[in-house]
Amino acid sequence: MTLSSEITAMVKEIIATLASHGQSLVTAESITAGGLSSAITTVEGSSQIFLGGIVAYQDYVKVDVLGVDQQIIDAHTVYSQEVAVAMAKAVREKFASTWAIATTGVAGPGPTDGVAAGTVWVAIDGPVTQSLELSLSGGRESVRNATVATAIGSFTRILRERNSR
Repeated sequence: MTLSSEITAMVKEIIATLASHGQSLVTAESITAGGLSSAITTVEGSSQIFLGGIVAYQDYVKVDVLGVDQQIIDAHTVYSQEVAVAMAKAVREKFASTWAIATTGVAGPGPTDGVAAGTVWVAIDGPVTQSLELSLSGGRESVRNATVATAIGSFTRILRERNSR
């Protein structure tokens, strides 16, 4: 995977920050299908902090492998903030990691289950939990790449804020 210099710099910062604090990172990915894990592990030194990830593309994998409660999916759909947060919490617990990033959403080309293409949720769980909703445009690959870039950028911002205190 080829990363922009900006994304590469942020991943290097994530690696350096987590390594210096003895912390770890895992991922639970649906819409990005391993793209986030790939972006992180493309950068040298990632093995110091990255434990692994789960690509939970199908609903049953979210439930049976990650441990997301089916009732959350039934109540909110898999393309929701609630499911993104549940995915992040579940994968962080499963790997006993300090931090987790989860992605879910609709890449397109059209809506799925009434949810518009480009609707994405990113959840970050660890010492703090944050989530954000994205409304992206473009084709499937554009939506997925923007999701990876936003997840990395958001996590970098969280780490910067925590370290500035």
